[in-house]
Amino acid sequence: MRLALPYPPSVNHYWRHWRGRTLISRAGREYRAAVCQLLARPAGQGGEPPRNGRVALCMDAFPPDRRRRDLDNIQKPVLDALEHARTYEDDSQIDFLLTRRSDLDRPHGHIAVHIDPLPLFVCPACGRALPHGDGTV
Repeated sequence: MRLALPYPPSVNHYWRHWRGRTLISRAGREYRAAVCQLLARPAGQGGEPPRNGRVALCMDAFPPDRRRRDLDNIQKPVLDALEHARTYEDDSQIDFLLTRRSDLDRPHGHIAVHIDPLPLFVCPACGRALPHGDGTV
């Protein structure tokens, strides 16, 4: 499954503390709603990973500007939004998580997401064939 998502708010802006509780901020709720709207499709369209299987998730981050950003601060909003959109049942299904930054300038930025069922036969980072458990490629 291949997806193009809007650039998420940083995890630093995703959560808010209010009256002793931790809640998803307005920016976080708006991001989740935008992802759900993008991923809403008619029933029966394929290309979805197994709902309860193990998956590999790779993200290519295209930041909206040249500011310094920590890659780990965008993972949680993206993973939560994909779970909320029912792309998978729970983000605990993810056994392989790769996030890499792209230097390409893109207006508004975006996140390219690749979700594949495990086992992987091709490395998502370099495209080379991966060895199987029996030593074959």
